[in-house]
Amino acid sequence: MAGIFQLVTDHARLGPPQSAEALDALVALVAAAGEAGIDLVQVREPSLSDEALFRLVERLVARTPPNCRILVNERFDIALAAGASGVHLRASSLAASRVRRVLPPGFLIGRSVHTTTEIRAACRDAAVDYLLFGMVFPSASKASGHPAVGIAALGAAVRASNVPVLAIGGITVERIPQVAEVGAAGVAAIGWLTDAARRGTLPSELSAARQSFRTGATDLR
Repeated sequence: MAGIFQLVTDHARLGPPQSAEALDALVALVAAAGEAGIDLVQVREPSLSDEALFRLVERLVARTPPNCRILVNERFDIALAAGASGVHLRASSLAASRVRRVLPPGFLIGRSVHTTTEIRAACRDAAVDYLLFGMVFPSASKASGHPAVGIAALGAAVRASNVPVLAIGGITVERIPQVAEVGAAGVAAIGWLTDAARRGTLPSELSAARQSFRTGATDLR
């Protein structure tokens, strides 16, 4: 595999929030993204109830190929119950080692980080499979409350980590070479990947983007 590509979901981009229309559209979009070669899907839907989130994750797991792994933001209980492949933790969440105790072997754990201090803490915890670092570039898709830190900070994050680092924030296909050049293992995106999937151009854009990454250097376990 050359590069790790993670789609972060936002059903409200596809229709009225919490509507059947938007959720159905999201399931179809994620299914298409999985067929196009997306490696990870982070289900980040904080506005949904527990029941609605569970049902959504079940549908996504059923509609995606084995090469596309579904992770649930923060809710490892729902991820487990719905048959997902992993969980993505916030920077302020429980230590990954504590979460790992209740998870089956092979269950992926990702974590958001914003500083080298958070990166070192996550690596000392020795239980995460990858880190998501940003915001790297300014983004209209994800209001995180964190300023864009730039490509040099991403390079420093990569050097501080002993697990794969994915870049998030303002990711476009044109910026992929910069991200790969500083050693990032891949990228996560809402806007670019969602829009490309809706246009039907995701397979070709992913294929082009993967050319920037060295084959085999960015695999997750």
